[in-house]
Amino acid sequence: MRPLRYSINVTLDGCVDHREGIADEELRRRAAQSIARADALIFGRVTYRMMEEAWRRDPTTGTWPEWLEPWMEPFAQTMDSAKKYVVSSTLQSLDWNAEFLRGDPGEAVRALKEEPGEGLYVGGVTLPLYLADRGLIDEYEFVVHPRVAGHGPTLFAGLSKPLDLRLIDRVEYGSGAVALRYVPR
Repeated sequence: MRPLRYSINVTLDGCVDHREGIADEELRRRAAQSIARADALIFGRVTYRMMEEAWRRDPTTGTWPEWLEPWMEPFAQTMDSAKKYVVSSTLQSLDWNAEFLRGDPGEAVRALKEEPGEGLYVGGVTLPLYLADRGLIDEYEFVVHPRVAGHGPTLFAGLSKPLDLRLIDRVEYGSGAVALRYVPR
């Protein structure tokens, strides 16, 4: 059974708005390493579209978006080439190395976890909440940024019961961000 890992950037006040984190070379390198540990990525519609817009090579020219700095390219390459599964009832079609997960998302993810491999990675906010409520996430990584955003969305808002976790790793970065990895107790 391959593990399902979840990683998200979060501010000190629990905000998970992707625009509020610190985006530097060291943290992008860490994120690329986390994602590279997975056989496939699992996203909901919103996260898939956001990632596609930001990290996909132009399918016609093969070029990266103009705003992409050279130090971001390893992360972009990792994201662009990764196998992706998407949970959505509204999207009609996918490309970008992606296919739909149909039916109940919990059952679909459970079936993926039973396949052989190194692991799966889930990103976003809503889908991980759904999967955490069903006990399907095997490892949590919270990259805590030294910032108070003062707004949401917030981490795991609406969780049906507390998650009891055990710290397995802690890494501090030059920016002051701290990556904390946990497994369920």
